[in-house]
Amino acid sequence: MRALMLIALVFVSAQAKTGEDDEWVHLPNKCEVCKFLSIEMKSAFEETGKTKAVIDTNYRFLDNKGAPPIKYVKSDIRFIEVMESVCSRILQYNLHKERDGSNRFAKGMSETFSTLHNLVHKGVKVVMDIPYELWNETSAEVADLKKQCDVMIEQYEEVIEDWYKGNQEEDLTKHLCEKHVLKGQDTSCLQENWVGKKGDIAAIAEDKKKKKSKKKAKNSEDGQKKEKKVKKKKRKSKLTGENSDKLKKEDGHTSLEDIQGKTEL
Repeated sequence: MRALMLIALVFVSAQAKTGEDDEWVHLPNKCEVCKFLSIEMKSAFEETGKTKAVIDTNYRFLDNKGAPPIKYVKSDIRFIEVMESVCSRILQYNLHKERDGSNRFAKGMSETFSTLHNLVHKGVKVVMDIPYELWNETSAEVADLKKQCDVMIEQYEEVIEDWYKGNQEEDLTKHLCEKHVLKGQDTSCLQENWVGKKGDIAAIAEDKKKKKSKKKAKNSEDGQKKEKKVKKKKRKSKLTGENSDKLKKEDGHTSLEDIQGKTEL
């Protein structure tokens, strides 16, 4: 047990001192803020773009005329809802101090805290400057990321609206970050991608999320194909029935309704 306690203390000390000249709190820069703002905004638009809902805008005016109904996916309401909620999604991120650059911001528990939690569960006494009750609280870096996101989205609302209303073929990160927010500035963080290590908790969680999303999309596609087949079969059956009745009449055969009519006469 003493050996485990010593390992825990050494581990925490090594994580807390990544370099004598490095600051313990490394706040996000403009590139990182724009990167995660655009990532979460694309996810939000993707999630809200699957509905087929229609908004009735046919409100009555003095002349009894109103605007025709519009699809939710093309509405201003969808745009406003995403704009108001996108920065709150940033609070789902955690700080992964074992990673470099913008990759230190990611969803899921960091490798550092995952190891520390496992040590605590094994009964090891882990000594840190941060109380155990605050281990899972939002870090100063993530809180600042969210704060800067709120400011940025207000400053560039018109740029995002122009993209939403007419230029969605272009990637939002390129349109917002490269062409406007970071024009003429360092954009290197936009090319940083985390390649998860084997056993990385966050990487495993992200892989599961991607697999679940692919499976859901496949099931939806299979359901649509099945529905089309059923409709096609019904249409074919109806046409076959109509052609059969037509052939019977051409051959001189009468239907049950014709026989009943003649009997009554």
